Amino acid sequence: MKKQAVAAGFVLFSFMLPSKASAVSFDGLYVFGDSLSDTGNIYNLTDKGYPQSPPYFQGRFSDGPNWVDYLGDRLGLKPTLSTTIPSIPPTQGINFAIGGASSGLGNAVLPDSGLPGVLAQVQGFAETLKANNQTADPNALYTLWGGANDLLFANSPNSSKNPISNISLALNTLIGAGAKNILVFNLPDLGKLPAAQTDGRNPTALSKSSSEFNLGLANTVSALNQNPNLNITSIDIYSLFNQASALGFTNVTESCLSRPDICQPGNNKFLIWDGVHPTTAAHQVIADTALAAIDAKSVPEPTTAWGTLLAIGAFGAVEVVKRQQKRSVLVSAGRVVDAQ
Repeated sequence: MKKQAVAAGFVLFSFMLPSKASAVSFDGLYVFGDSLSDTGNIYNLTDKGYPQSPPYFQGRFSDGPNWVDYLGDRLGLKPTLSTTIPSIPPTQGINFAIGGASSGLGNAVLPDSGLPGVLAQVQGFAETLKANNQTADPNALYTLWGGANDLLFANSPNSSKNPISNISLALNTLIGAGAKNILVFNLPDLGKLPAAQTDGRNPTALSKSSSEFNLGLANTVSALNQNPNLNITSIDIYSLFNQASALGFTNVTESCLSRPDICQPGNNKFLIWDGVHPTTAAHQVIADTALAAIDAKSVPEPTTAWGTLLAIGAFGAVEVVKRQQKRSVLVSAGRVVDAQ
């Protein structure tokens, strides 16, 4: 099956897909990452004190469900929250992601907490399997997203100067443990986030670091995808966020929380919730993008028409949205709705 980098154009195709199911099925969903993927781990570990709810939604770093919730719903899977593998293995997977995680071994935001970074999450998972003479379920879906905290919190003792090395090692560790189906997310342009203008950060340097990270990740995934037994899919968050205006987001420069006069949690057209994290509406678009990528991998080699559709989606998203007035994208109540 052809290995393809996933561009933001897949979002356009995703609106043609069934809204509550995928063309493929997995035994479980295993999630490794930071606050972008955490559905409540750090919230539970801090006795529901962080992130504060409200305004945050039930342990998510957003105003509603995040992409893990949305994708899990589409796949019919609800991974168990945990920082370790439970003694009784869950039947639908585990979400190991934890807010503040660095790309490496520790937590960049809470450096003295002892909480695991992304690489530590993956290594702990692999080591537990090995200790029990087990391998990762080859029919499960594994997701890996990290690196942003290293760049945004560069002065933290747990932040790496080269986060791509940690994410690459985590990816190879997952493969070594037996994982076959992996979603890998790159970073948005961190220099364009509202938080890039705060706490002495350098937006230009953050943009440069984001591009360098993404290039390194693309090279890593491309090399690994030479193995025909692996199904590694890159989700291009960088392009997705750069085309957010074409997808119905009317404010892509400010955080929702910075505008209490117009911010309506769970029902707004802001791209960013709090300066760093996407709104629940943006998270749903991320999930739709991931679902479209998964389904695209489940079909044979593209026909000419299929290849043309993907090319249009990847390189002409703005014009396609303008032309398809009958299928305009509305983002409301945390859901992406197709207007007829």
